[in-house]
Amino acid sequence: MINNMNKPAIKTYGNKILRVKASKVQAVSPGIKKLVKDMAGLMYRGKGVGLAAPQVGVSKRIIIFDTGEGLKCLINPEVVWKQHKELMAEGCLSFPGISLDIKRWKEILVTATDISGEMIEVKAEDMVARVIQHEIDHLDGVLIIDRVSAKELKPIKTELEKLKKSTKS
Repeated sequence: MINNMNKPAIKTYGNKILRVKASKVQAVSPGIKKLVKDMAGLMYRGKGVGLAAPQVGVSKRIIIFDTGEGLKCLINPEVVWKQHKELMAEGCLSFPGISLDIKRWKEILVTATDISGEMIEVKAEDMVARVIQHEIDHLDGVLIIDRVSAKELKPIKTELEKLKKSTKS
């Protein structure tokens, strides 16, 4: 399902697909299940805890994550309730070696479709809530650098320019 002539890879900062709002998944097909499996392999190899379909070049509203309790997949996820904000450092597989302090909701309720096609609700807090919000941002074309001030980006400006230059769109 990951459409690359080369070996599938995680798209890094500078790739245009990371800025596109992903489209809804209409049905959980065998192709979607294969995509989720491929995404999981890339996420685990990259030592990440979450991954969104746009990060592998597929503009679909699919996220996966594993914060230590096994692989979870949310299709067409939507945050329907949230409370309490918290500032914590976040990294991103699309920004290797970069970490930024990001303010996110500490508790959320998400509606989504699971990998079997069933509608589900997920109540999440702390790290799980953070990962889900981070990955949903990817579905909307929002990156961690969009969540901080220009002043906070200044120390990593050179790193960002190098990453963008090395990225093939």
